[in-house]
Amino acid sequence: MTRTLFALLAAGLFSTSALAQVTVTEPWVRATVPQQKSAGAFMHVQSTASTRLVGVSTPVAGRAELHEMAMENNTMRMRQVDGIDLPAGKPVNLASGGYHVMFFDLKRQLKEGETVPVTLVVQDSAKKRSSVTVEAQVRPLTYVAPKTAGHHGH
Repeated sequence: MTRTLFALLAAGLFSTSALAQVTVTEPWVRATVPQQKSAGAFMHVQSTASTRLVGVSTPVAGRAELHEMAMENNTMRMRQVDGIDLPAGKPVNLASGGYHVMFFDLKRQLKEGETVPVTLVVQDSAKKRSSVTVEAQVRPLTYVAPKTAGHHGH
């Protein structure tokens, strides 16, 4: 019994160490107006090892996607991407105007001051997936994130 318990505890420690490789700071979501069906989510993500952000979900939306804003023929366009590289030790800024998260088919209005859970799925070089869930603060419709030194948008 003691050996089994030790094995379970050790397995738990290893699984949490995989999650500890990716840190998320300053997660936030833009507030919505009644009946609005989409919203953007933004944050800083950093991994200790080279990984790839490959998925996102939240219970407040029917679906969530990774997106990129990019210039195409002098027009800013938004498109879904299948993943975002997280180079080892380098912060990646998910922000307006670059890579970011989009929520679609919102189930309710997102009101300033509340928090919503956002789960990020990352995949390492061995194709092993792990997830980390953060609480994103809902900020005002007019909120503009300050420029943060050391965080790079891609």
